[in-house]
Amino acid sequence: GPQRPAYPQSAEYGSCALRKMSIMEALELLDQLVDESDPDVDFPNSYHAYQTAEGIRRAHPDKGRADWFHLVGLLHDLGKVLALFGEPQ
Repeated sequence: GPQRPAYPQSAEYGSCALRKMSIMEALELLDQLVDESDPDVDFPNSYHAYQTAEGIRRAHPDKGRADWFHLVGLLHDLGKVLALFGEPQ
């Protein structure tokens, strides 16, 4: 039969045709989302992202040269912006 993509989402999102944005734009956009997994939070979702990155930096000062580790903390929830474009949370 026909070959299916290894990741079904790649057919829809692979070309990034919905919208292109910078990381900062995505973080700002994330603030418009009410996260179903934590709806009672009184601070913006971007604050959580920065808080996580800073928490990683503080918990692992020995990894100061591993900028990717802090970056993962900052980016870990960015996929949630897809909910603003009709994807389920």
